[in-house]
Amino acid sequence: MHWLDWIIVFIPLIIVVWLGIKSQKYVRTVTDFLTAGRVAGRYVVAVASGEAGIGLISLVAMLEQGYQCGFATSFWSKITLPLTMFFGLVGYCTYRYRESRAMTFGQLLEMRYSRKFRVFAACFQILSGLLNYAIFPAVGARFLVYFLDLPHFWHLFGMNISTYATVMACNLLIAVAIDMMGGQITIMVTDCIQGLLSYPMYAIIVIFLIWRFSWGTEMAPVLSSRAPNESFLNPMDIKHLRDFNLFYVIVGIVSTVVNAMGMGGTIGYLGAAKNPHEQKMGNLLGTWRSGFSSMMYTLLAVVGLTFMNHFHFANEAKTIRTNLANKVAEELLGNGKFDDIRPELAKDFAAIPAVEGTEDGQVKQLSQKQNQDTPYFNAVADRCSNVEGAKSTTQQFRSLYGQMLIPVALREIFPIGITGIFCALCIFLMISTDTTYMHSWASVIIQDLFVPFRKNPLTPHQHLWLLRISVVCVAIFAYFFSLLFAQMDYIIMFFQITGAIWLGGAGVVIVFGLYTRRGSTAGAFAGLGTGGVLAVLGFLTQNLWPEKVYPFLVRHDLFDGFCRFLAWVSKPLYPWVDWTNVTPHKFPVNSMEIQMIAMLSSIAMYWIFSLLIPDKELFNLEKMLHRGKYADEKSIVFERQPWSLKSFMGRITGITSSYTFGDKVLSWSVFGYSFVYTYLTLFLGVWIWNIFSPWPARWWTNYYFITNFVVLGIIGCVSTVWFTYGGSRDLYRLVRDLANKKDDFTDNGQVKKDEPAPIADNADQK
Repeated sequence: MHWLDWIIVFIPLIIVVWLGIKSQKYVRTVTDFLTAGRVAGRYVVAVASGEAGIGLISLVAMLEQGYQCGFATSFWSKITLPLTMFFGLVGYCTYRYRESRAMTFGQLLEMRYSRKFRVFAACFQILSGLLNYAIFPAVGARFLVYFLDLPHFWHLFGMNISTYATVMACNLLIAVAIDMMGGQITIMVTDCIQGLLSYPMYAIIVIFLIWRFSWGTEMAPVLSSRAPNESFLNPMDIKHLRDFNLFYVIVGIVSTVVNAMGMGGTIGYLGAAKNPHEQKMGNLLGTWRSGFSSMMYTLLAVVGLTFMNHFHFANEAKTIRTNLANKVAEELLGNGKFDDIRPELAKDFAAIPAVEGTEDGQVKQLSQKQNQDTPYFNAVADRCSNVEGAKSTTQQFRSLYGQMLIPVALREIFPIGITGIFCALCIFLMISTDTTYMHSWASVIIQDLFVPFRKNPLTPHQHLWLLRISVVCVAIFAYFFSLLFAQMDYIIMFFQITGAIWLGGAGVVIVFGLYTRRGSTAGAFAGLGTGGVLAVLGFLTQNLWPEKVYPFLVRHDLFDGFCRFLAWVSKPLYPWVDWTNVTPHKFPVNSMEIQMIAMLSSIAMYWIFSLLIPDKELFNLEKMLHRGKYADEKSIVFERQPWSLKSFMGRITGITSSYTFGDKVLSWSVFGYSFVYTYLTLFLGVWIWNIFSPWPARWWTNYYFITNFVVLGIIGCVSTVWFTYGGSRDLYRLVRDLANKKDDFTDNGQVKKDEPAPIADNADQK
């Protein structure tokens, strides 16, 4: 990069670290370290959690997915909008979780079920969380190595030192330092500052990309030139898309209901707001927070796809593909057994022709099986086929090549200045996610595995240092796991399979634990255990398939029977679920399908065992949620409204007697935008129209241009000013309230037998 780009990168980074150092003085209790003292306002929660929730790995995953399937599948994701909107408006799960005053999911599960189940659940959550997070540093470091075009090794005193390992260590050291200084307080402050600094960066990049590329003559033609049934634009023409298809959307719908609380990677934010109402409002603000950011993510994927597949950029695309393929081969095939084939591979890559248009000047039609990248994958597969122990190399090459293709293309697209802005933005995304996720899993290890076994409470000083040591341990694990683990699948699919170890069974025990009295401890053990074990088996099978499972099936003449069994099982859902294409390189059941199997099995086992082995008495939800006669001075008490059309609409929009005028405006705006505009108009109306009169491709290009760029651009202009002001104001209030709050050293995550005495006897709660 140019020296100007480096200045643009380091000045904001120094500001963020300096503010993190300044904020550590407010950490006095375990509550401060875990949940920022529970005094955060809605805008700090919205801005900071938004920055933490979309990390650099998420950006790379979205670019990878966008390059594979375009816009079409995103149309069907709108089918979940009534659910997600309603859940957001009423604070589904998050409101009750905040009412429980738990600092981790494990603490909630001990209150709802038992201490033994808290520890049992923590084992699955830690395994899932650590595996899920452990590739974050790897993808982030590799992104910087490829985007900045750094060599794979640098030399010190005659030694070859891995650049990838060095960059990853530097990134983790910054994240660990921020986390150890003040836990959730420094994380929230630095994430909020990064979010505020990012808003103008998003806008600048969006403006440049719109100026640099033509929608009508470059982007739209590439998106339109796809094989039948693999459209990147027409959602009615995608039945042959694999992995990211309609079944992917269906799993997302089920997961929206069952796994509303998520992995727990941002658990510190779920309990950080000053009360349940502010927590709900912070989540609602997320609807409007991401105007320019969502627009930028979409544009980056479309621009990368265009740059690499339009004949206007044929020479640049050819150079990028050849250089990237050689760099990936150099990284993966550095072992001595590949010495003979690397020179031949370089010749193969150089001989692959550049992108060409059709005779009439149009973009050539491409498909998932035959596209501009296929010859590079075939070359690696052919050359590695006769190398012993290299069966997984082809899949590793595909994964790494696919992840780094658009980042490398963006390096060639961006000029001086914009390169620095984008690099700074990516570092912000990486640090914010690393700090948040390390903090979350370190907290679970101490709070849910160590604290429950303590008969005598730790002193605050001991407790805080145990949490800090746990952060370091998580970072060390992630570092070495990233060095040793070979990723075989899309990033999003890796998220799904590792997340399913927890989400495959945890969603049911949390949701039903918060909303029903009848779910039993036996049902919780059965549900979580079933979902977790199935996901672990799926994860192991996927990763051992090329080297262990596939050879075992072939060696024992079981392969043909296994293929017939998979074809028979998947036949009712064909073509959305297709298990007929069984290859030596990849297990045919993808991560989304494994997660769906785990979730459905978990729900069934939870209720079967809850009915067969019920608890001695129905659970007292009011006591856990501090409602009714169990309410105290921290509880929000409001009266049930009599039945009327107004109260009915209030229930749908989540509006209660505690809402201010501004709260009502926010809720109705979310309802209007999410349900009336997006769901009824953009989804349901367009779907019905196409059933009776299918749109031509040109109409779909106009549809996506208006909805993804014009409308989001308008929202981005408003939200950038709105959230900059609101976030800055709430950040000031956060610091003020942290300085003035009354400390409670007994609030350390341990579940006490003595519950608060009832002081309020009214109030039907939400």
